[in-house]
Amino acid sequence: MILPRAPNAYTRSPLDRVSSKRDDAAFVAARLADPTSLFVPVWQAKSLLRGVAAGAPEAVLLTLEAAVALGVETLPHALLGLWGDRAVFALDLSTETDPLPALAGFGDVSFTDLRQVAGLLPPAEASVLAHARGLMHWRTRHRFCGACGAVCEPRSAGNVMVCIGCGAQHFPRTDPAVIMLVTCRAGGEERGLLAHSHRFPLVKMYSTLAGFVEPGESLEEAVAREVYEEVGVRVRDVRYHSSQPWPFPSSIMLGFYAEADDPTLTVDPEELKDAQWFTRAQMRDFESLGLRLPRVDSIARRLIEDWLEAGP
Repeated sequence: MILPRAPNAYTRSPLDRVSSKRDDAAFVAARLADPTSLFVPVWQAKSLLRGVAAGAPEAVLLTLEAAVALGVETLPHALLGLWGDRAVFALDLSTETDPLPALAGFGDVSFTDLRQVAGLLPPAEASVLAHARGLMHWRTRHRFCGACGAVCEPRSAGNVMVCIGCGAQHFPRTDPAVIMLVTCRAGGEERGLLAHSHRFPLVKMYSTLAGFVEPGESLEEAVAREVYEEVGVRVRDVRYHSSQPWPFPSSIMLGFYAEADDPTLTVDPEELKDAQWFTRAQMRDFESLGLRLPRVDSIARRLIEDWLEAGP
């Protein structure tokens, strides 16, 4: 069994989410007025960072004074939790055309896609920024009730949306997705299965297979179904590895290994451009093949690296 050698990206949050305090109006109001509180700005699904151009990114968290100047009371916001003794709120600036002029006092900052820099950020900062991004994405897409169509209003410190028409409560949504490295020993040397998806921005990037869990389906069944649908391979011995929040926009990735006895591939052209079996030696020197492995902050990369570490 291959165990994770290190935590996945976005899984080392320093926050106490204080869910029992979210409905305490006095507690939330006091924290919103506390000058030590911090605010995590999100603008059009991007995070506020400095040092990106220099290759040394760091998260920029706003003070209460800056949040008030931006109009925190009229903007979507939500309590994320406590970082030590300091409250941390997400603050969505997406309705602003360009919020950067109002943030000039913070130096050379920019709103950047978190995935571009997550591998360079301290793990705690990356986790907090991902939390804010995911929650604000959900908030912007649940302004109206899915049951009756009426307007929804935030409750529970911004972590629940309640319909003013029918009273239905809407909670943040996380979509479970399985992601798996399939291996095969047929023919002698063990090989791993990687594929190139139509969704990959890099033409030469190969990654593990993945797919969403369907209603009424176990995680192991989802692994077997997705592998067979995408490459026509039957798998066995599905083994859990680790999980990773992936709020891009709203998934939780559940990582697995699985074994195949027959390596014959029948690639679904609508799902994938290509799929191939690679030896450990090939993956360790992937660039010599003119190919790239998935990004370093992804659980796909962790599955591959832990498999490489487990073999000769």
